[in-house]
Amino acid sequence: MKVNGNATRRAFLKKSVASAFAFSIVPRHVLGGEGHTPPSEKITLAGIGIGGIGHPQLNACAKAGFQTVALCDVDDVHAKKTYDVFPQARRYRDFRDLLATEGDRIDAVYCGTPDHTHAVITLAALRARKHVCCVKPLTRTVEECRAVTAAARIAGVATQVTARPNTGEEGCRTCELIAAGAIGAVREVHVWSFRPVWPQGMPGRPAGEDPVPASLDWNLWIGPAPMRPFKSVWPEGNPIPDMPPQNWGKRAVYHPFNFRGWWDFGCGALGDMGCHYLNTPYRALKLGYPSRVSASASKRFDESFPLASIVTYDYPARGDMPEVRVVWYDGGLRPPRPREMTGADLPDEGVLYIGDKGKMVFEKIIDPVLAEKYASVPKTLPRREGTWGEWLKACRGGEPAGCAFDWAGPLTEFVLLGNIALRTGKTFDYDAPAMRIPNAPAADALLRQPYHNGWSLA
Repeated sequence: MKVNGNATRRAFLKKSVASAFAFSIVPRHVLGGEGHTPPSEKITLAGIGIGGIGHPQLNACAKAGFQTVALCDVDDVHAKKTYDVFPQARRYRDFRDLLATEGDRIDAVYCGTPDHTHAVITLAALRARKHVCCVKPLTRTVEECRAVTAAARIAGVATQVTARPNTGEEGCRTCELIAAGAIGAVREVHVWSFRPVWPQGMPGRPAGEDPVPASLDWNLWIGPAPMRPFKSVWPEGNPIPDMPPQNWGKRAVYHPFNFRGWWDFGCGALGDMGCHYLNTPYRALKLGYPSRVSASASKRFDESFPLASIVTYDYPARGDMPEVRVVWYDGGLRPPRPREMTGADLPDEGVLYIGDKGKMVFEKIIDPVLAEKYASVPKTLPRREGTWGEWLKACRGGEPAGCAFDWAGPLTEFVLLGNIALRTGKTFDYDAPAMRIPNAPAADALLRQPYHNGWSLA
């Protein structure tokens, strides 16, 4: 069959698949076709949201073997360093234009935008039957999370979320030791982060409005969130909370990066790091959905996250695993140092497992006698390539990535339910199958939030 100059690569593949099926039944992932790419082909990638974390992550995609052919960002200046790395890639400002124009040219989409636009972008890519990788957290609301995971199942494509992998040495060893009973039945898990490293605890927005730079499309940046005036930086002397010493010295109000501190745009410290550090506990302890959630925090504000918080989740028994409590800390808070620890303190960020027989920080058993006893536990779980290699193999028809959307769904709801508890100050029960909070109407209302400016999940 001759491929003329106007035929696209994907059109040719579709014709090839149709011809092949006329003679025999062959696994679709071997042939390629819509939603599936043959192992021999280079996976063509479009990056959407390419400044900030998008820059190093698209570089990582390229090193893994993806071919970046299109790039999109609402801010030309913020995106410039990535444009310079991929000069051959076509450039767009609106992701809808990219998908409409590049539909036959791209196999996969990377989404690195702020949290409040994850859902609309990933849904559009999934409906176009593109493989999708989204930065964590997958969405900003539970309703969005359910919509995105459902769309991924329908699309049948390879998905991934950029949570800290549970398939590397640390994650697999944790699972193996817990399964071997090295610390006994796990009753508590404590997870903490020094975040935030951006302003939080703002009593309100800064006054006034700044001119929108020509390089930025503010309306597209706002997307489905409630519209507000553009403000570039906090004015000198404006009453904003002290920034922690780890802060990057940025005084931006919303964009770039500081969107994380605002309810309308981000998911706070818990959304930023919770998916990372809970990914392995979710695998090791088969957690699924919590049954009850509560939170305590520094002073609450209408528009921004608190400066520090503690969120408590209770999970029911799972098979032969007992009930377990998971506690999250941020803003400099952390659990007490275990008595068994000598000559060291807890790390700045970490996971502490408390079992009937002992304790672990990450995959390290604290008690040296217990650690030596279980050092010979066999390594039974396969160690995988990590975020980008796993996604690439899945795009080529291999096994699903370690944090595919089906897995990332409950993991994302973990952080989103915690934020609802923080925002309302309510302890609530969670009916996961019905997606309901039956005993706290104010919390239940936050499972789904209205879209604005003409956007919708449909």
